[in-house]
Amino acid sequence: MNDHITPPALRPVRGAARCAVAALVLAGAAWAARAAWQILLATAGRPASGPPDQGDGRHRTLTGLENAYHLVSALGDAVTVLCAIAFLAWLWRVRDNAQTLSGRRPRYAWPWVYAGWIVPVANLWIPRGIVADVHRSGAPGERLPRAVNWWWGLWLVGSLGGASLYAGTTDAVIARAYTGAPQLLVVDAAVVGAAVAGVFVVRALTAVQREHLR
Repeated sequence: MNDHITPPALRPVRGAARCAVAALVLAGAAWAARAAWQILLATAGRPASGPPDQGDGRHRTLTGLENAYHLVSALGDAVTVLCAIAFLAWLWRVRDNAQTLSGRRPRYAWPWVYAGWIVPVANLWIPRGIVADVHRSGAPGERLPRAVNWWWGLWLVGSLGGASLYAGTTDAVIARAYTGAPQLLVVDAAVVGAAVAGVFVVRALTAVQREHLR
């Protein structure tokens, strides 16, 4: 009988981290471009013919600037989805490594890696809790990087504000840009800031686990 049990090996994280960082940078750039177009719309002013959605199912012909915003918005949405996939893939990997390092079950079960972002109320703290748990397992006793709190605070501002300001169609957002651009820009700035802080979060947690891999 072999009494020696080889502990599970840590999974490499460098590749997943690079993908997550690249995706966060692209997402931040996409939201910055969205903000730039909203400034252009607000500066140009709403056409005399009114908003794109005229009501009762009627839509006027879009201006060149409005058509461009549709394209920027669609590209931004696509990049955001790719960013979410890359970030979650990285988070899943470092969470598995955290369990290996600590030898105990993670604080949050695996479904929360995904569900924690979409379940109302729970999405206000669970994703941050998962990240904090990963750091605690890899660097027990060390202070949580400040970037984690910046990332999560900015993300909450962006997601909660965006839930109302970005509700509806792209034409509805264009109409808001003509009359309420400052509110949209606050949300955009928060999302861009969260993406930047997210880069530092990924780098910090990855660095801790790479030290253990060495």
